[in-house]
Amino acid sequence: MLNKWKVLPLLVVFMLFSTTSFADELFSLKGGYQLLSPEGSIAGSGNGVEQEVDLERDLDLDDSGNVTAEIALKWGSSHFSFNYLPINFSGTGILTVSGEYNGQIFSATDTVKTDLDIDLYDIGYTYYLINFDDLPTRFQLGLELAVKIADVDATFNDLTQGFIESETTTLAIPTLGVRTRIALADFLGITGRIGYMEFDDNHFLDAEAQLEFSPFPMVGLYAGVRYFDLKIDEDDVFVETKFSGPFAGLLIRF
Repeated sequence: MLNKWKVLPLLVVFMLFSTTSFADELFSLKGGYQLLSPEGSIAGSGNGVEQEVDLERDLDLDDSGNVTAEIALKWGSSHFSFNYLPINFSGTGILTVSGEYNGQIFSATDTVKTDLDIDLYDIGYTYYLINFDDLPTRFQLGLELAVKIADVDATFNDLTQGFIESETTTLAIPTLGVRTRIALADFLGITGRIGYMEFDDNHFLDAEAQLEFSPFPMVGLYAGVRYFDLKIDEDDVFVETKFSGPFAGLLIRF
């Protein structure tokens, strides 16, 4: 009789290489945790002159840590995806500039408490122009059209001056980009996507890369990094921010 400690490694190897192709799944569900760090600035006005407020130096915003979820459907050369990501930044800092926010005057050395909440819904469609999914190393590359819908709630609480101003808005931002996936083996794959939109002096960039590891049929782990770059420079608003950070979680596919 074979020793059980000798049989166990053989079973593991057999499961790794005898599973069906994970590159050909029709449906996938992911749930994980996303950490984002903010940097950049926003601007109010004072005496007709824009005064930029730094997100880290002036507002001292903390990192955002939240759960995230994704549902994806692959049908032939088409790939549909829906991703939900809540983003919550908050902090209390001391301003280094004076200016105006919604008609309220703030001064340098004021202590302010800021809350920025964003519910980001990411809806995307990809058509794979290259779809080699029947080779030992599978490769897919396609064009992606996506719409980012952001529900934004921002609160500016000047504890020194004694006023609170809040703004709520919903933005729909279309992006055009590419998506790719390389399956190095049935149980190991790398995916990446990047989307971009530019108008006048404004732009929005959303990019991510992740590694998927599925040692067992239909169940696995994933980890990666996501990056946002947003600039809005209009008559009444200036925002230039970058959010970036790692994420990880569990996946189910079949």
